[in-house]
Amino acid sequence: MGSPPDARLAGERVEALLAQLRADPRAADVAEDLVRCLIDLYGAGLARIAELVGPDTLRELADDPLVESLLLVHDLHPLDPDARVQRALDRVRPYLGSHAGGVRYLGIDADGVVRLELEGTCHGCPSSTVTVQHAIEQAVRDAVPEASGIHVAGVAAPAPLLQIGRPPQQFLECPVEVR
Repeated sequence: MGSPPDARLAGERVEALLAQLRADPRAADVAEDLVRCLIDLYGAGLARIAELVGPDTLRELADDPLVESLLLVHDLHPLDPDARVQRALDRVRPYLGSHAGGVRYLGIDADGVVRLELEGTCHGCPSSTVTVQHAIEQAVRDAVPEASGIHVAGVAAPAPLLQIGRPPQQFLECPVEVR
């Protein structure tokens, strides 16, 4: 058996195929019904497997990214959203530590927005924008796809770029007459 498929890539492929089928209204209805039926069938099978293996084994299985993505799709993940956010942040903390900063989880608000705060030298640092967008937000988005958004306190606006160019014309001429 080869390596397991990447769940994100597989999901993107399914969405692309559905988008193609939506161009033909007759095919779109049939395709969407087929996909819904397959998801329901596999979801029921996965729910039965989860029941048979028990909560401890299910938590172990959820450590695998592919299995975790399937458990999330079918609302079978053994960890609640708070625990999944904490686990996702634990995965990116070593990366943040290399930037002499950290992140604190503040919770999920009533609107489903995950609230985080940068700590250490990451707080207020313009380069934190890149750190947050690429590491923290992606990890949290993958762990809690049902969240309606992610808000990170302590992210500074990017610093303006220093423009280096030719000096104004007045400085190009030599103020002293050269003979």
